Amino acid sequence: MALEMRLPRLAVLIDADNTSSQIAEGLFEEIAKFGEASVRRIYGDFSGSRLKSWADILQRHAIDVHQQFAYTKGKNASDIALVIDAMDLLHSGRLDGFCLVSSDSDFTRLASRLREQGTDVYGFGLQKTPESFRQACRRFVYTENLLPRPAMTGAKSEQKSLESPGNAVSILIKAMSQIESEDGWVMLGRVGQHISNLFSDFDVRTYGCSKLSDLVRKTGAFDIEKIDGGHMRMRPKSIA
Repeated sequence: MALEMRLPRLAVLIDADNTSSQIAEGLFEEIAKFGEASVRRIYGDFSGSRLKSWADILQRHAIDVHQQFAYTKGKNASDIALVIDAMDLLHSGRLDGFCLVSSDSDFTRLASRLREQGTDVYGFGLQKTPESFRQACRRFVYTENLLPRPAMTGAKSEQKSLESPGNAVSILIKAMSQIESEDGWVMLGRVGQHISNLFSDFDVRTYGCSKLSDLVRKTGAFDIEKIDGGHMRMRPKSIA
């Protein structure tokens, strides 16, 4: 009997000082797409009231608290503790990847170092997260896209977008330019692959869509059609 394939084992390290507790549910649902959250740790000063919102969530998601007292104002002991633990976990050889949950650019070097060792790094942070940290990760997810969606009332609700679909046109064009084509048509799946390689933080949800094909249509800048086998292809509308 063939052995069951095990999902990649991931360490989830959360910087509580820079992460809202409201994303917890969406965060672990997103991480499940990449692998198994084998290690779940959160870092911060939980002795005060500022991180009180995390209290119930910690038990619900089995997150281990790593208390870091703020002995000196302006010194972030939580960041240091997270980095030390990340390196210890890396050298344990038990994990396949890391999920760094923070909007702090201070973790840029940590992400780069982990990837130098051949380990996958998935970043999660606000849209304002510095580009250096976003690009240091194999994949970066905006936490605004992980917030709970309002309940639907009657008609189909529109997904809230962080950016206009039109802002994605240049990204789509750049990805298409890397694919050889004689007539201007390129396969949608290949466009998606190239975008993932070029832009670690690209996410169709940022533009209020659930699928790449929906985003392509919403831009109004491309022709898109389904061909034999159910596959889809696209081309700029300027091509006759």
